[in-house]
Amino acid sequence: MATTSRREFLALAAAGALAGSLRDASIPRGRNFGESRSSPVAFSLGIASYSFRAFPLDQVIAMTKRLGIKKLALKDVHMPLKSSDENIRAIVDKLNAEGIELSSCGVVYMTNQDEVNNAFRYARAAGLAFLVGAPDEPLLKFVEHLVKQTGIALAIHNHGPTDNRYPSPESAYRLIEGMDKRMGLCIDVGHTRRLGLDPAHEVERFFDRLLDVHIKDVSSADASGTTVEIGRGVIDIPNLVHTLARAKYSNTIHFEYEKDEKDPLPGLAESVGYVRGIIATV
Repeated sequence: MATTSRREFLALAAAGALAGSLRDASIPRGRNFGESRSSPVAFSLGIASYSFRAFPLDQVIAMTKRLGIKKLALKDVHMPLKSSDENIRAIVDKLNAEGIELSSCGVVYMTNQDEVNNAFRYARAAGLAFLVGAPDEPLLKFVEHLVKQTGIALAIHNHGPTDNRYPSPESAYRLIEGMDKRMGLCIDVGHTRRLGLDPAHEVERFFDRLLDVHIKDVSSADASGTTVEIGRGVIDIPNLVHTLARAKYSNTIHFEYEKDEKDPLPGLAESVGYVRGIIATV
C-alpha cells in the first residue's frame, strides 16, 4: 500500500480546511502544545491588504470575509497616510461594521521627522496598538521617543536582500535591542528566506521583540525567489507554525500574498487553507 508523506498529509489537511474556509468563517483553529485539544493556538490569522492592492477597500473587505479572516492590516493604498483623523475613524467603523478588526497598518516608510509624526498620528487615529514601519536608521531615537509618548509600538519590517536598511530581522534587532521594548519586529518570512535564513530560527532568536509576522512562501532561498502559494515553495511552513505555537506567540500572522495582483483570491485561499491545515495538527 502506498504511503503518504508528511508534506502530502499536510496538503490533504489543507485542502479540507480550504474547502471550509470559503464556506464558513468560524473554522476552529489549532491548539497549543501541552494544552487540551479544545484550546486554540494563541495567535490569530489576518490579511495584509497589500495582497489586494489592485482593489478598492469594499472589495478588500468582501474578499477578507470570504476567506473567513477577521483581522486586516491596511496598506496606505486602502487607508492613505494623508487621511484626516475623521476619515481614518470612518474606515475603522466600516471594518467594525463588517466584523473585521483593523489589526495594524503599513509598511509605513519614514524618511524625516514629519513623516514619523504623521505615522504615529495615523496609527493613533486608527486606535492601533502598533504600526509596521521602516524608518530610516537616523530616525530610530525619535521614533522611540514617540513610542514612549504615545504608547504605540513599532514593528520594523525586513525586506530581504535588496533592502539596504533592514534586510534581515537581525539587522533591525541590533539597532533597537537597547531601546524601549516596544521597538519591535515584523518578520517577513519570505524576505527572510530569500536571504538563505530559516524563518523559524529567526523567530526563536528574536522572539522577545516579535510583534507581527508576514507569512508567505517563496520559490527559492535566494534573491531571485518570488511569492508562490504557501506549500508550493521552499519555506518549511509547518516548522514555522509549530515554532510560533510552542513559543505561545499571541499576536497575528498576516498573509501577504504578492503574486497574481489582479486575481489574488484563489492563491490566497489556497495559502490560508494550507496554514489552517497545519494549525489543525498542532
